[in-house]
Amino acid sequence: MTKMIGFTLMALALATSAYAQDVRCNYDSDADFTKFKTYKWVEIPGGVEMDDLIQKQLTSTLEAALATKGLTKTDSDTADLLIGYKVSTSEEKQINAYGNRFGMGPRWGGGMGTATISTLTNGSVALDMYETSSKHLVWRGVATKTLDPNAKPDKRRRT
Repeated sequence: MTKMIGFTLMALALATSAYAQDVRCNYDSDADFTKFKTYKWVEIPGGVEMDDLIQKQLTSTLEAALATKGLTKTDSDTADLLIGYKVSTSEEKQINAYGNRFGMGPRWGGGMGTATISTLTNGSVALDMYETSSKHLVWRGVATKTLDPNAKPDKRRRT
């Protein structure tokens, strides 16, 4: 079970160009992860639409990680696991204040200060694994990272 969790965290990290990201997971402690040998991709509704390139990179990275652990992709409804992911984004404001004040406290003179406000975009990938026979969620991992919309393609792929 620990191996399944570890490799899936690694897959999430790789799939989201992992550098300085937050990765969390939760799993059903009663699930027998050793019996899972095959998986089928399923669509999880909602989330952000990705362009074909990013979707292909994400899927192929996850498939490669799943294959290294002995899981085989299938289109059959008899797969042991149903696996899907959902991508979401959120924005937050960041305020950077700069000052040129010398000394401490208000008595030390009136220096000038400036502040800039920037918008950060955070992206998240949630990967869910469902046991096919019961349709119960057995594992969920979430990776979150601040995205750089101006990053060049090679930087986006770098881990």
